[in-house]
Amino acid sequence: MRGLSPIITVLIIGSECISGGENLNTPKTLEIGSIFHNNDHIPVEFTCDGDDVNPPIFIGRIDPTVKSLAIIVDDPDAPMGTFTHWIAWNIPPLGEIPKGVPKDDVVEAPVRMIQGRNDFGRVGYGGPCPPKGHGIHHYHFKVYALDTELGLPTGVARKELERVIEGHVIQWGELIGIYERK
Repeated sequence: MRGLSPIITVLIIGSECISGGENLNTPKTLEIGSIFHNNDHIPVEFTCDGDDVNPPIFIGRIDPTVKSLAIIVDDPDAPMGTFTHWIAWNIPPLGEIPKGVPKDDVVEAPVRMIQGRNDFGRVGYGGPCPPKGHGIHHYHFKVYALDTELGLPTGVARKELERVIEGHVIQWGELIGIYERK
């Protein structure tokens, strides 16, 4: 993570799930950071109340055998159940997903990736936007290091991404940010 800002937070915790109870059976060994600390407030710039662009995601300790990365950002505190804010895959195993990735199906710059549909019904990142007065919501930025590139078409939803990464996750890590609209 050479040359990264000193305010990066690192989180490494034990084994957990991809979602909805599917056991990942892979320990969290990726270091995930951003410009906010774990369990700290996400700056307004990265929400629906700001510019609604993704924050930079810094990734450390990537195994040299990793072929690609995938990201899932969700809010398990949403009133109707877990709400997906961003999914993307076939990201090169680099140390950073830059701020402000274009909201296109296929992105070539600033980093190559394919993006799927979020629960807003759009492609790309949709920032935190909890109902006003609903309290603090927790946003999970989960990065998966895979042993392959995925042959998924553009625009698929989260369940399909989770289905195809099963059995291909070498490492993963998570950063949690919070946001509330009063």
